[in-house]
Amino acid sequence: MAQVPLAIVSHKRQVCSLYKRAVRNLEAWYDRREVFRYRAVQMRARFDENRNKDLAEGMRLLACGQKELFETKHYQPRNFANSAGGCAYEREVIPPDWLLDYWHPLEKAQYPEYFAKREQRKKEFVVWWEKQYGKPDPKDLGHH
Repeated sequence: MAQVPLAIVSHKRQVCSLYKRAVRNLEAWYDRREVFRYRAVQMRARFDENRNKDLAEGMRLLACGQKELFETKHYQPRNFANSAGGCAYEREVIPPDWLLDYWHPLEKAQYPEYFAKREQRKKEFVVWWEKQYGKPDPKDLGHH
């Protein structure tokens, strides 16, 4: 899933992003560590030799670099397991907090300190809510 930029991204940030994506692409192409490191050092040298160019030239090089990365993209890029597209992405289901309200009293009795603190925090939340948004109108709570 592509990230939608919420603000203007600086040229420096775009170059750093391109470098990181290029190195990750090399990682996908070369499975032997020493070959990958050799290619990564070559890639870093290419970026470093263009480091002190003026902005117009830098923007042109950035566009060329993005085009080159697109053309050399690995057909099956490596993904981290928990990142989007990875084999374990969104596997861990975190249950909502209200589910604890449906526990049986005997289950709650096994964790008395936790549930005492939880009830206290629920009351504090109601006080905060009423202070922030006001008390609910009894007319709105009635049946229609």
